[in-house]
Amino acid sequence: MLNYRGIPSLIFYFMLVSNQSSPSVPLCQVLFHASNAVKQVLAGQSLTEFLESVPKEQKSAVQSISFYCMRHLLSSQKLSQQLLTKKAPNSLVYALLLVSLCLLSVPKRHAKALELDQLDESVPFYQAFTIVDETVKATQLHKKSAAFKGLINACLRRYVREEDALWSLLKDDEECQFNYPKWWIQLIKKSYPTQWENVLNAANLPGPLTLRVNRKKIRREEFCQTLTESGIDYQLYGEDAVILNKAMPVQAIPGFEQGLCAVQDAGAQLAGTLLPVKDGMQVLDACAAPGGKTAHLLERADIYMTAVDIDQKRLSRVEQNLKHLGHYSDKVKLLSEDVSDVSAWWDGKLFDMIMADVPCTASGIVRRHPDIKWLRQESDIQKTADLQRKIVKNLWQTLKPGGYFLYITCSVFPQEGEQQAQFIEQTFADACRLEAPGQLLPLATVDNPRPLQDGFFYALFQKK
Repeated sequence: MLNYRGIPSLIFYFMLVSNQSSPSVPLCQVLFHASNAVKQVLAGQSLTEFLESVPKEQKSAVQSISFYCMRHLLSSQKLSQQLLTKKAPNSLVYALLLVSLCLLSVPKRHAKALELDQLDESVPFYQAFTIVDETVKATQLHKKSAAFKGLINACLRRYVREEDALWSLLKDDEECQFNYPKWWIQLIKKSYPTQWENVLNAANLPGPLTLRVNRKKIRREEFCQTLTESGIDYQLYGEDAVILNKAMPVQAIPGFEQGLCAVQDAGAQLAGTLLPVKDGMQVLDACAAPGGKTAHLLERADIYMTAVDIDQKRLSRVEQNLKHLGHYSDKVKLLSEDVSDVSAWWDGKLFDMIMADVPCTASGIVRRHPDIKWLRQESDIQKTADLQRKIVKNLWQTLKPGGYFLYITCSVFPQEGEQQAQFIEQTFADACRLEAPGQLLPLATVDNPRPLQDGFFYALFQKK
């Protein structure tokens, strides 16, 4: 929440983004950390990983600015090309320029919202002179950038003077308009010829805060009553989802600390409703981390759960999440193994149900992880598709006859979705495809300009 219209001094911050007792943090420090975040993403590091190293008292503000910059990175890169007569001196100076251009461009992108005083609270808005001054101060926080404060100052002041002229040169640039790599735009165009613009634009909007009510501890109606009593507006979605109309710190949500709910996208919650789980069943959650879908199945029936993930650190998060929600017991087995190598972890007992949330490009959750579109390459699609097929081939043998197999990806690329579902049908003679949502797209509508769900693909099969 970084909307500070009317506040004259911006050397503050956490009055709004954190608790009232947090110390004030100079804006220049936040800009410096956000620039380092952009720098690391351009070098191939996950934004989530980088944010773990940011000081706690600055993390919320740094995340807000860096996420916004990730959503508008390419247009800032194109603007920087017009402002620099030659290549930036180093990657830190370049990142500082990109971040400041993103923030200076807010009025250009959100002019109508600013005029109506309806700027989305996720958009970091500051006066132009503040951005320029604080960015120049930020350059002095590291020796690699300190010598180039004059360059940064000149570029930003030129942008302020020539904003309209600079943007006019980009008006026909499709990459700049949508802020995706060219290959991504072309693939979405080809895959969704009538919806492609909506898909791209909607994925550049932050997703709403969506909760899954823990039905093992409380009924959704009771939980919603506590929200109403606390003055929190919401809307219902699906069987267990509650979407908050305004984002807030999770610690402030009634019952969150007690495990009455968990944060999980509405689209992701469909997984728990598609598998007809019943008490006593043996269920496998392949590629389980971070455990949202694992927990959802445990909330819906008294089952024996085997959760496998190759990453031990991420598997630890599954354990933490299950303990927080009250689902961790001797009926839950967590295994840090390569799920495609069944000989390394499978004891030979067939599963009643398998949920295969296989690795993918994550192209469907860009609005929650905007760095994805800059970390992925077009060649990654075939690599993940090959891995997905390897996993499915090996897991199918562990499923009982009559058992259910749910194939899931958080992708909008057909190569990882419908084409893989067809592969399963063609590869396994005993695979019967059942009704399932198929491809879910994050699409904006008149009633919901911010899509209520991320992009997912679901295909459900039963073994004959």
